[in-house]
Amino acid sequence: MRKKSSIRNNYIITKVVVYTILIIMTAIMILPFLWMLSASIKSDREVFMMNPFRWIPAKPRWSNYVDIWTKIPMLKFVTNTVILTIVVTLFQLVTSSFAAYSFAKIEFKHKKALFLAYIATIALPWQVYMVPQFIMMRKMGLNDKLLAMICLQAFSAFGVFLMKQFYEGIPSDLCEAARIDGMSEYNIYLKIMLPLSKPALSTLIIITFVNTWNDYLGPLIYLKSEEKKTIQLGLKMFIGQYSSEYGLIMAGSIISLVPVIIMFGFMQKYFVTGVTTAGLKG
Repeated sequence: MRKKSSIRNNYIITKVVVYTILIIMTAIMILPFLWMLSASIKSDREVFMMNPFRWIPAKPRWSNYVDIWTKIPMLKFVTNTVILTIVVTLFQLVTSSFAAYSFAKIEFKHKKALFLAYIATIALPWQVYMVPQFIMMRKMGLNDKLLAMICLQAFSAFGVFLMKQFYEGIPSDLCEAARIDGMSEYNIYLKIMLPLSKPALSTLIIITFVNTWNDYLGPLIYLKSEEKKTIQLGLKMFIGQYSSEYGLIMAGSIISLVPVIIMFGFMQKYFVTGVTTAGLKG
């Protein structure tokens, strides 16, 4: 009895310690976001006022969320970002899932070597081949066009790896039975593999959407004219022009987070499942 009691006490203590650490880590990560949310409804003078510090000012400036749309062409920046993000996400879903199906369920010559070579590009930082890509896009006449960003981000080695790991967890007997029944590889991909891969597809959607929406360096290199800029470049331009209006800057930053939060809210029930099962085989 004493042994069981001791084990139970140790379990409770361990659980309390773990939960305490997790709560502290969560608070540390959420605190900057809460400060940004608080600063978005403050005047410049109130943003850095520490004595006394107020999370909610006496007179919240909700007008910051309206003024940011008139200070800069925010609607144009948001529209460009939405178009770029949606198109890139759709392209990556198609290309990654289709290539992953080939690598996972179809036998062809040098498959393993080709897959290894393709996945090896994940280890290369983008800065290594950034200049050759820019030269290639410029020679193709795609400089200062959203099409350049779409072409460069339409394919993802990580997406292929993620989808392939998930497909390998689906029994190959399903594909073999479909082939015996006369289904083509395209129909097997469309009617069997895709419907079964919703968790992995949802995970890929979230990752691609967030990365494309928050991308700053890519648009900075390729998009020069104001009417082509994304929301991240627009906020940077606003900071350059109105460096002291921190309330407006924070309001713009909050606006840029809303689509990401909405996307994650819709896809979160599949996200954990997709990440977990994509790492399993058989």
